[in-house]
Amino acid sequence: MPTHQETRHLPYTAQQMYDLVADVESYPQFLPWNAAARIRSREECGAYEMMHADLVISFKVFREKFGSRVKLYKDERRIDTEYLDGPFRYMKSWWKFRDAEDGGCEVEFFVDFEFRNAILQGVIGMVFNDAMQRIVRAFERRAQALYG
Repeated sequence: MPTHQETRHLPYTAQQMYDLVADVESYPQFLPWNAAARIRSREECGAYEMMHADLVISFKVFREKFGSRVKLYKDERRIDTEYLDGPFRYMKSWWKFRDAEDGGCEVEFFVDFEFRNAILQGVIGMVFNDAMQRIVRAFERRAQALYG
């Protein structure tokens, strides 16, 4: 189903961008369509920290909660997300952050998902690329507000 992948060069450190994306509880403050976020649990698992999180997405007349397992690889500056429960048939995403030799950092983002609800999938399908670009821009604006 819909997938989106992009790499952006941003004028912030890889650690700053990693910290921003890892701060799931702050998503409702700046992410479009994110009405609420809650961390169910956190656990150190050797090379990564595992977080179980619930997000509430609100889009037009649809409002859905979904749970995900988020693996935070601080040393690698990588964040992997796997779907647990909610309106998706499946969902996975990842972020990778690398300091760039010329300053700033490279941020790589990937997401792949499919909704169970065919109507919602159809609505999202029509605006998917625009929606993903708006989400990435929201992270960029948040970085500017925090670090700019």
